[in-house]
Amino acid sequence: MKNTDFDLVIIGGGPAGLTAGLYAARARLKVILIEMAACGGQVVISDWIENYPGFPKGISGADLVQNMVSQSEQFNLTVESNEVVSIDASDIIKKVKLADRTITTHTIIVATGASPQKLGVSGEDRFYGKGVSFCATCDGPFYKDRVVAAVGGGNTAVQESLFLTKFAKKVYLIHRRDELRATKILHERAFANDRIEILWDSIVTSINGGLTNVESISIKNVKTEQTKDLAVDGCFIWVGINPNVDFLNGCLKLDESGFIIADSNMATSLPGVFAAGDVRNTPLRQIATAVGDAAIAAFSAEHYIENIK
Repeated sequence: MKNTDFDLVIIGGGPAGLTAGLYAARARLKVILIEMAACGGQVVISDWIENYPGFPKGISGADLVQNMVSQSEQFNLTVESNEVVSIDASDIIKKVKLADRTITTHTIIVATGASPQKLGVSGEDRFYGKGVSFCATCDGPFYKDRVVAAVGGGNTAVQESLFLTKFAKKVYLIHRRDELRATKILHERAFANDRIEILWDSIVTSINGGLTNVESISIKNVKTEQTKDLAVDGCFIWVGINPNVDFLNGCLKLDESGFIIADSNMATSLPGVFAAGDVRNTPLRQIATAVGDAAIAAFSAEHYIENIK
């Protein structure tokens, strides 16, 4: 078998990428992790995480990522800050084109995650992680007996709004149309829940607050043009999520939403290419599921390498 630069190239340095790197390095594979920005992905800007096992009092996203990085460094995982421009995985020897060079490998794990679709309004970036959230499962418990806004009208927005009512005393569900896009059964559940108030034909124009937290949102009725401010403690946004797959240039099979299709072994449509974490088609996108995916992906990559050798 021809030599390659690496046994395995991991693309993405979030929890999935770091976990895959840890497993691969411990298995003594020649592995490199490529991350365009700082390791951690969306997690690093999460204020506080309470639903990841092993931290009964919770842990900040930054600290959790640093723990993962430190653990992988103990096994000499090579991490490089670089941009993956494209991959060519059509042969046994796969090519990963970086911004400054091309490297070769036998296997690839794509762990590039997904990015929430933003509203593009004032205050959204400023209060991200400080009252603006894209995950009710992650942050809902912080809003016990408080008032929050939820933006969107699809299945995710309604499901997550219903979940928020387990904690918040009031959820304003803001939708730009006069009918929800969610399924009928979710319609019925939302309408029956006295903690949810739906604001139809409305959009958020700004998210407002003090130095450290959200205090209100400004909304506008798209039909009447009337505007008003709502006092809220948080704003959850579910208007879509975009997988980070542009560099693939269509070389892997994706589902209708653009996420990588992977089986229970995390294998994709191309032999030797695996996917883990939020970038793949999965019913739940959490740190715990990303870590589980990555352990399987690294295990599958190791066995793939053994078989071709």
